[in-house]
Amino acid sequence: MELPVINHPDYVAKINDDNKFPIRKFGALAKHLLENNVVKKFHIPKECSFETLKTSHSTEYINHIKNKTLDIKAQKKIGFPINDSVVKRSFVATGGTVLASKLALDSKLACNTAGGSHHATFDCGAGYCVFNDVAVAANYLKIKGYAKKILILDLDVHQGNGNSEIFKNDPNTLTFSMHCASNYPAKKSKSDIDIELKDHMEDKEYLNILYENLKELNKNTYDFIFYVAGVDIHHEDRLGKLKISDDGINKRDRIVIENFFSKKIPLCGVLGGGYNKSFEKLIELHSMLHKNCAKII
Repeated sequence: MELPVINHPDYVAKINDDNKFPIRKFGALAKHLLENNVVKKFHIPKECSFETLKTSHSTEYINHIKNKTLDIKAQKKIGFPINDSVVKRSFVATGGTVLASKLALDSKLACNTAGGSHHATFDCGAGYCVFNDVAVAANYLKIKGYAKKILILDLDVHQGNGNSEIFKNDPNTLTFSMHCASNYPAKKSKSDIDIELKDHMEDKEYLNILYENLKELNKNTYDFIFYVAGVDIHHEDRLGKLKISDDGINKRDRIVIENFFSKKIPLCGVLGGGYNKSFEKLIELHSMLHKNCAKII
């Protein structure tokens, strides 16, 4: 079986030339996956519907994005200009994670080439996140009756505060965030499980902590896993404060994917953050999620 991978040309939005966010990575990653025969063709998502978005975001906020009426202060909090291109990307990338989650139900593994916008909360965006695609997809699966108990496993270097806020009163969605304690956001929210890591942590300690926590998580049963595979834990990341190597990230992804695949629990992998000093290295690191899934499926 070929790994279902989701991509859309509109994942690459038009933003300011001086923006720190590496928006070109979504197109470059797609090209890399094709050239390396990880996939033969992509599944193309549609824009996420208003009804599906409403499960996780307020009607007022969705309309502000759709109509490009979000005030400047709120746009600065997101870090993107809310223009036609960014609006299109926000709806399509969210639709991509919804589609990936649906495909994972049958194949047990599926990946988006975007997603992991875990700082967006019910009524606002933040930290380069407009809509919280994982929250939207998780609520979609539950409302459709495809899954009841969901685990969001967030290994981005930044806390998944949007997920913890959206699901704080939901006993059927477990939010797990393993992140650098001193990093963004300055004010953390409360996930079901928060694992705070000290600055400059290296591979051995990081992987041991992950392994021990997976053993604890395995004591519960889940119908579905969302894996936020941020690579901003890398030692050369501009916004991360950890010291994880290429091999450490590769092992991390393999440990997570194999753990749940062996239990036949569907897993949807999403990109999460990555701001490496080298653009080529960033693409290589992000591709590890898809390559590891493709090897095991």
